[in-house]
Amino acid sequence: MIRNILFDMGNVLMHWDPALFIRRLGYTGEDALCLEREVYRSVEWVMLDRGSIEDGEAIARIRARLPERLRPPVEDLVSHWDSEPLPMDGMLELAEALEQAGYGLYLLTNASRRHRVYWDKFPVSRFFPRPRIMLSADWRVIKPEAAFYERAFSLLRLNPAECLFVDDNAANIEAGMRLGLDGVVFFGDAAHLRRQMREKGVEVTV
Repeated sequence: MIRNILFDMGNVLMHWDPALFIRRLGYTGEDALCLEREVYRSVEWVMLDRGSIEDGEAIARIRARLPERLRPPVEDLVSHWDSEPLPMDGMLELAEALEQAGYGLYLLTNASRRHRVYWDKFPVSRFFPRPRIMLSADWRVIKPEAAFYERAFSLLRLNPAECLFVDDNAANIEAGMRLGLDGVVFFGDAAHLRRQMREKGVEVTV
């Protein structure tokens, strides 16, 4: 029986759109593609999520390999991408409905320690207080590593057999399933997610 719903953050509870963050700063074309590759697809970005590097070091390393004209926006892209928070449509209402139905709500996210700075900007955050968050950077493990899920089960005192996991990345869902955690892949449609949840036995209106 499902008692708890575990949510990913980016592109589940909030929009995560690197191309948009770059456009906001006025960069387009090849320069925009370069910035997306060298910032958001970089080893440093993964290291930030793992908590093995801080913003300042990541910024310095990224800037060092960029042409001079592309160095100025790096700090904004790393440390201020959240200047205009973008919630996901329908997810605040879904979280509220699930809480009212008696489900425990938890956040399992790959994110840097800056999560503490921006998370409260999102209205949905009120359903996910700090004690119900598994933040990758705090424990130096990231999805889809088995150690991430095992740490989450222990830290949050969860029985995977009583949980349903929602993530936009199929590899993360599959990794959880190998440890007994059922899940659904989210494609941005909150109404469809409600129907998927009901098919899994979650008592939520559609």
